[in-house]
Amino acid sequence: QVQLVESGGGLVQAGGSLTLSCTASESSSSTMGWYRQAPGKQRELVALVSRGGMPTYADSVKGRFTISRDNVKNTVALQMNSLKPMDTAVYYCYGRNLSGPMYWGQGTQVTVSS
Repeated sequence: QVQLVESGGGLVQAGGSLTLSCTASESSSSTMGWYRQAPGKQRELVALVSRGGMPTYADSVKGRFTISRDNVKNTVALQMNSLKPMDTAVYYCYGRNLSGPMYWGQGTQVTVSS
C-alpha cells in the first residue's frame, strides 16, 4: 500500500505564502495532488498533476497556487501564494494509479488569518 507523508502546513497571514510537500513511499501513482477540507464542508479538489506534469486546478486557486511533481523523488509540492482566509483547511495529499485505489496522506493544517 502506498503511503503519503505531508509536511509544510502552518499559520500564515492573508496575502502570505506556504509550500506543502508530500512524499510517496513508491512511484506507482499516475496522478498525484492535493485536496482540502474545511470545517463543516466536504473534501474538495485543490490541484492534481499527472505523471507527465500536466496540472489541473480548482477555479478558486487558479493563478495563486502552483503544483509540481518530481517523479525521481516521488514527491508532489503545492506552492500557495496570495493566501486568503477561505483557504483555511486541512490539506490532504492524494495519489492514484489509473483507476486503482486512491491513497491519502494524514493531512496537514493550513490556517490563514485575516
